[in-house]
Amino acid sequence: MERIPKRFADALSDVFDPCCREKGISVVDMGLLHSVSEHDGHARVELLLTSGWCPFAARVLTDVRERVEALPGVDTAEVEIVWHTPWTTDRLSDSARSKLRFLPDPVAVADRDAYIAAHQPTRKEAGRDR
Repeated sequence: MERIPKRFADALSDVFDPCCREKGISVVDMGLLHSVSEHDGHARVELLLTSGWCPFAARVLTDVRERVEALPGVDTAEVEIVWHTPWTTDRLSDSARSKLRFLPDPVAVADRDAYIAAHQPTRKEAGRDR
């Protein structure tokens, strides 16, 4: 992952893709920031999407642009989606990874029902997530 200047990462740490807001996972934690550059008061932000079919892409682009333009010294900002680099789960922060649940490859699970039973949250855990 490219290095993102701290002031931009900090400013975007509470900008959420609506799909992740409920879990408190920001665009920074999701690893959606590809690059940020700044020159003469103009910032350029490149974002990745987890899916090309993201229905909230326009909202995320607007939120990121508005937040970046609110930074001292930034007069204008452009935010673009980068298509040449795919988003993968290795871009997730440790915090985001701990909040998300990933399933194993189906061929790695010999007994589907036993796997599901072994990984069901207890009643106490299920109540905590609400």
